[in-house]
Amino acid sequence: MNSLNIDFEKVGGLVPAIIQDADSHLVLMLGYMNQEALDISLESKKVTFFSRTKKRIWT
Repeated sequence: MNSLNIDFEKVGGLVPAIIQDADSHLVLMLGYMNQEALDISLESKKVTFFSRTKKRIWT
């Protein structure tokens, strides 16, 4: 379990992540994160996803 209390195991290891413009609130994209992608995002301050088709991390 991580500090945001996201139970990745409950949802098969991936959770949806909505990327939204901070000013306009426009939704820019929907991606998926696993625990590793979330950890990298928090550490690097760059949104990182897990590609379900390629089975790898991408930023």
